[in-house]
Amino acid sequence: MIKRRFSFSGLILCALAAQTAPGLAHPHVWVTMHTDVQLGQNGEAVGLRHKWTFDQFYTSFAVEGMDTNGDGVYSEEELRPLGQTNIEALKEFEYFTYAFVGKTRLALKEPTSDYRLEYKDDLLTLYFTIPLEKPVPKDELKDFSFSIYDPGIYVSLTFAKEEPVRLAAANGGTPPRCAPHVGDRAVGQEQTLSQLGEDIDPASNIGAQFAERVTFICTR
Repeated sequence: MIKRRFSFSGLILCALAAQTAPGLAHPHVWVTMHTDVQLGQNGEAVGLRHKWTFDQFYTSFAVEGMDTNGDGVYSEEELRPLGQTNIEALKEFEYFTYAFVGKTRLALKEPTSDYRLEYKDDLLTLYFTIPLEKPVPKDELKDFSFSIYDPGIYVSLTFAKEEPVRLAAANGGTPPRCAPHVGDRAVGQEQTLSQLGEDIDPASNIGAQFAERVTFICTR
């Protein structure tokens, strides 16, 4: 399990440093998320555009040594290698993204090439788009759902309070009459999460118990 996490060299830098402290609880990295559900011309869901903002502690580890020209600014160009490392490493973890129609899990394509890292207000944000292997037709959006979580809970991924999920219609397309809904974590889950110890097997998929599930309320 630990060897597997060692390969996650970009996104998990902070977690690896934290593992030197005995008895430290999960998680080690905190991410605040926004997701745009990208729609096609006919209102079908074609992909998910993620915006992940990392906590300040992780950010300070991640950007160390990235200001290659010494101008005091972490440009997108300087951060590009770290972004590529994160995207490539996330493939092993299925991009922490689990999408369904009903109970059928949807296949994902690899992220598009327009991923990027942004450093702003002392925080690092990763932007990337994951296309769906097959679009979800507009009339099936009521059965569409997704969750974003780390099965081993090294990384805590939580949706932002304001506009956590949006429907992003294609230019000229007609958006469906659907509203995304982010399910709340059960009362007491945050406290339980903070009490989890080090020895968590990602194969147990315990992270699913703490994930916020996004569903869609559609009207005709």
